[in-house]
Amino acid sequence: MRICLLTVGKTGAGWIREGLETYASRLGRYVSFSIKEIPDLKNVSSLSKAQVKEKEGDLILSNITPKDTLILLDEKGREYSSGEFAREIERLSAGGGKNIVFVIGGAFGFSEAVYARCDGKVSLSRMTFTHQMARVIFVEQLYRACTIIKGEPYHHE
Repeated sequence: MRICLLTVGKTGAGWIREGLETYASRLGRYVSFSIKEIPDLKNVSSLSKAQVKEKEGDLILSNITPKDTLILLDEKGREYSSGEFAREIERLSAGGGKNIVFVIGGAFGFSEAVYARCDGKVSLSRMTFTHQMARVIFVEQLYRACTIIKGEPYHHE
């Protein structure tokens, strides 16, 4: 089983990249993890929000397979405590070799086609984060979940 974080747009700031690299390298002890960035769309000023979501949605769907478990990081998703998220990762991992793809969409959210294809939605918080910061927060929480699953002392309750 592999876990992938699929994002729309490149990671900008160096400190964001550094945070991602830190936790992605730590995750290597527990799971096969990768980050895949879909390039930002070009020449979108003439497109409506719906058209941008559709085009980004097509790119998202072209980067997953029918066997992948697709989980959207979405403000309308389910909120988890760190312990609950660890149990959810365990549950998803028990799916028999399926890859789990978590997706952070573009500025306008996801297309209806992506919502229709998804297997679940996770909210990182009721607060709003930039899509860049959400990347680091998610990867740290995934790392935290892995340490909880293994009973390691990173997480304190």
